[in-house]
Amino acid sequence: MIVDTPRLWLRPVLPDDADNFVSLDSDPLVMRYVSDGEPTPRAQIVDWTIPRARAEYAAHGTGIWTLILKPSLEFAGWVALRRPRHGGQRRELELSYRLPREVWGQGLATEAARAMLAAAFAGVPPERVFAGAAPDNVASLRVLRKIGMRITPALTDESAGGDIEFEILRHHWLMRSGGGYAPERHHGRHRLPDALPGA
Repeated sequence: MIVDTPRLWLRPVLPDDADNFVSLDSDPLVMRYVSDGEPTPRAQIVDWTIPRARAEYAAHGTGIWTLILKPSLEFAGWVALRRPRHGGQRRELELSYRLPREVWGQGLATEAARAMLAAAFAGVPPERVFAGAAPDNVASLRVLRKIGMRITPALTDESAGGDIEFEILRHHWLMRSGGGYAPERHHGRHRLPDALPGA
């Protein structure tokens, strides 16, 4: 499934994305709230991150989507909608995103995350989507609030230096969006540029 938003194409991650993912994770500012600025080893991206995401997409339709900027076709980061590792009984998905510094401040994270929420709540939807952000990661907190997420009621204590968990329930999304933001979703290539990387 390829998602088409006003400024982005979002497509499932491919092995060919490894170089871009490695470069992205090599920026200490990008990784500040992820790993205290430490880069992700290439082997981890190649042998674990991308294969795991592709397997999840094949099995469940969730995983990582690579962001392709229109019209330049440049890599613009990624957005993920994944089954949570804790494996709870609720039907829920975890949202995350990571963009290169050169595209920060343009609203692209909000655009991509909103498109993923719409995709999440279409078809056979989860009960909720949740995401975490460090208390001092002002930009990420702003994105989560812009897309309609709120601090999880049971986790309103923002102390201890841990991430703040945000959530949006399906019925809240539907009420807020009047049925949901509806990016175009393509299952083939016929409506996409021939040069779209990896399409």
